[in-house]
Amino acid sequence: MEMTVSRILDGKAIAKTVRAEVSARVRALRARGITPGLTVVLVGDDPASQVYVRNKDKAAAEAGFAARTLRLPATTRQAELLDLIDALNRDPGVHGVLLQLPLPKGLDAEAVLERLDPAKDVDGLTPRNVAALWRGEDALVPCTPAGCIELLDRHGIAIEGKRAVVIGRSQLVGKPLAALLLARNATVTIAHSRSRDLAGVAREAEILVAAVGRAKLVKASWVRPGAVVLDVGINRQEDGRLCGDVDFHDVLPVVGAITPVPGGVGPMTIAMLLANTVRAAARSAGIDPSALGSA
Repeated sequence: MEMTVSRILDGKAIAKTVRAEVSARVRALRARGITPGLTVVLVGDDPASQVYVRNKDKAAAEAGFAARTLRLPATTRQAELLDLIDALNRDPGVHGVLLQLPLPKGLDAEAVLERLDPAKDVDGLTPRNVAALWRGEDALVPCTPAGCIELLDRHGIAIEGKRAVVIGRSQLVGKPLAALLLARNATVTIAHSRSRDLAGVAREAEILVAAVGRAKLVKASWVRPGAVVLDVGINRQEDGRLCGDVDFHDVLPVVGAITPVPGGVGPMTIAMLLANTVRAAARSAGIDPSALGSA
């Protein structure tokens, strides 16, 4: 097999740049009397969600947001949660609302998302924003897929005309990322656990995305020499260390570029959440977000 010089796509560094740009845009908005407001709704005590929300709170505060997390018990009733969403929809100081998923059993996440104002849906999960993404209309886009595209762009990796394979078909990552790649004129295949010859399908990719939640699923034999590999998975091994859906050290000699886990796609998710919130805040005031600079 032909060996290529691999390149590590440093998500930490790119996220730091994006967050600095976001901070500059926040300062520009605050100079006009607008402080972007981000509210995270966390129901229950899922440990992974708790850690993630703490990281979001810290990043939002550092960027100059009016950020808060509303922590609700797992016993919260559906009607109570819907009433809270209604109140946040009406609050002019809240520009972005993030419903932390998964919700505890007994709560209907889809019904809550349907209730959320799409203009405040900074995770891009409401039916209206999902439809707009697939229709090619301007919309708030899910943060992790948006972060993947940002990583490719900022590393100068062309998307147009490339053969892209996305392993995973979730509403959070696989499907929206496929839509974003298609919008950038890639030829896109969505593969999944029921795909025949999954390894063979993956080998066709010039851009390969792994987003299935299975530790070290993708091996070197799955990867086309010189391919760009985006590892969206995050799994905890028996020794406590984190790993992705890609067997990083196995595929490293083969790839043209790859995201590590941790430190690849993960940091980009929060960076894009902040960028989405600034965009929502600007639009709520009738300001073209592009007039505030990049990010």
